[in-house]
Amino acid sequence: MAIDTQERLDADFFTGVEVENTPFKGIKHLFIVGVKHPDEIKDIAAQSGTKHLYFGTSQSFAPESDDDWNAWSEMIVPLLREGYVCILDYDVFYVEEVLEQGFDAFPNFVSMISVRLPHIDKFNSHATIKLDDTTWGHSNQGVWTHRLGSLQTDESFTPWHEYKGDEIVK
Repeated sequence: MAIDTQERLDADFFTGVEVENTPFKGIKHLFIVGVKHPDEIKDIAAQSGTKHLYFGTSQSFAPESDDDWNAWSEMIVPLLREGYVCILDYDVFYVEEVLEQGFDAFPNFVSMISVRLPHIDKFNSHATIKLDDTTWGHSNQGVWTHRLGSLQTDESFTPWHEYKGDEIVK
């Protein structure tokens, strides 16, 4: 049975096998909602038998202040240093700030950059996704464009019914 959206938002932690087509698909993860103490995370990860941690679960990554950013960093960095695989799921809006945190200096860090695009099946065949820069010539060597349909492959798709088997950690 799947955990519904409200249960996911109400939980602090849950465990489950990664179902999305990431480099870690099929591996058990500890999913963390919001900011928690690293020692608590380590204890629950040990009890759960996993070294794969998924932060920002249930779209809970939404820092608004320097204190918020520090709290996320103080949670994630110690776990990266200890060798945990740390995935951070965040909105594309936060890309520059996440890079500034220095997480990507760790080979065991994975950015899960979320681009929310509702009603994807209603666009016509000309719809194009543009990977752009903040302004012309700022930090990238150019832009990349992909027809939306070319990104919607069976290999990259995870239907909602696959999100099952997760267990809330009490």
